[in-house]
Order: sequence, then structure tokens, then C-alpha cells
Amino acid sequence: MKELVFLKLGGSLITDKTQPYTPLLDVMDDLALQIKTALQTHPNLRLVIGHGAGSFGHVPASEYRTRDGLPPKSTPLAHRERDETEDNYWKGFAEVWYQASTLNRYVMKALHKAEMRAISLPPSSNVIASNGQVSVWETTPIRMALAAGIVPVIFGDVVFDEIRGGTILSTEDLFLHLAKALNPERILLAGLEAAVWADFPARTTRIEAITPASFEEVSAGVGKSHGADVTGGMESKVKQMVELVKELPDLQIQIFSGSEPGNIVRVLTGEVLGTVITA
Repeated sequence: MKELVFLKLGGSLITDKTQPYTPLLDVMDDLALQIKTALQTHPNLRLVIGHGAGSFGHVPASEYRTRDGLPPKSTPLAHRERDETEDNYWKGFAEVWYQASTLNRYVMKALHKAEMRAISLPPSSNVIASNGQVSVWETTPIRMALAAGIVPVIFGDVVFDEIRGGTILSTEDLFLHLAKALNPERILLAGLEAAVWADFPARTTRIEAITPASFEEVSAGVGKSHGADVTGGMESKVKQMVELVKELPDLQIQIFSGSEPGNIVRVLTGEVLGTVITA
């Protein structure tokens, strides 16, 4: 049986989130080689890769408040004159797209150097949101890529929104929708943190496991994110994943450090690291 796994390479892992527009190219190359190794040693593994926007997308997104969208207006977007606020919003929307796409190109270059068969499928071109959540997504290209043995790559991106005009969907937002469509066995979220911490940022107490029943008692200490992050950081991520395992009780989610040597291979090939979220 082939196993379907979603792997997120966090923005904090592949960029320096404290320095605008700073890719960590050596890290990307190493991650790509680890992923290639896992696919070679486990030929029944099918993989969807997602990556965060890091110091590329989050910087202009914060400046232009792109995720918030435009205030609702009675006249449909296509039939009204744009004022200065609206014009500035769309300027930012295009800038976030450009920066997120630039980072994606670095990721794809690393995968290509590792001689992986991978294809980028940008959400901005095929996802429509409604009030910040995926409304329409034609996932057939992802399914066909997987069937062909090609790794589809998605990433946190701008999308047009039926209510807000535009917004940003994080990789977790996209995984939430895609998991319900494709039913992966595991979702692996690789960042800098070794686990979810009960007392972030002190980091003295790791949380080994989280369930919907235990989430409320640990959520207060989970914390936000270092550096620019318009999509909520760790607290938002954990909450989203807890909601997802309620809907998909057979799903296992791991939050772990992708910066420790060999951890990507270890987790992709079945080792349990970091914090596990299950129903």
C-alpha cells in the first residue's frame, strides 16, 4: 500500500525570518537531499510538499495587511472604481505574490538540484477563497502528479477571495482543505522548534502529545512566532491541526524540528519525533 504524506517546510526553517528576503540556501539543499533519500528508500511513499513564506511573503503581507482583505462593499469588485486604499491593497497583493513566488523558486531549485521529480502548483492560480477559507480548488493536477510519481509543491500564497477581495492562505490553511480531499495518513510540520512547548518561549517543558481533549489546557503556553508572521504562528497552527484530527480521526500529525541533522529522513520514513497530534 502506498502511503500519502504531507510535508511542510516552515518559513522559519528555509528563511531567516528576522531578516527580510533572506533564503537559507544550504538548508534548502540539505532538506531536498533528505527528501530524495526518503523517497528512494521508501518507494511506496507518496508526498505532497508545502512550504511557508518566511521572510519573503510575511514582510510585505504585514505592511499591506494583505491577509485581512478589503472592507466589504455593496458594489461587486469588477464594477466599481478603485479608491487609493484599494489601489494600495492590490499593489501589496501583487508584491506578496512576487515574493512568495521568488521563495518558491529557490525551493524548486533545491529540489531540482537533488534530481527530484517535482512540480510547483501555486495556489494563486487555482484556489479561490471565501472569507479566508478555501472555497474552490481544482485538485486534479495534484492527483495526477501523484499518480505520475511527481511530487506536487504548494506554498503559502495570495489568493482571490469572494468576500475580502483577496487574502493569504498559509500552508496549514491549504493542508486543511487538501487533507479532506486526499486523505493523507500523516501530516508532518517541520520548523525550528523541536516540539510544541507548554511554556514558550522559555522552552523548559515539551508537550509530547496533543488531542482535542487536552488542547485547552496546553494552549495558553504554546505561543506565537519569532519574526514576521501574519498567519498566527504556533498557536494558530496547533489549533488548526487539532480541528483537523477531529474531522479525520485516522490522521496523525507531527510538529518537529527540521533543523536537526537527518530529522526529515527520520520522520518521513516513520520515526516519531516532536509533538504528535491525534484524535
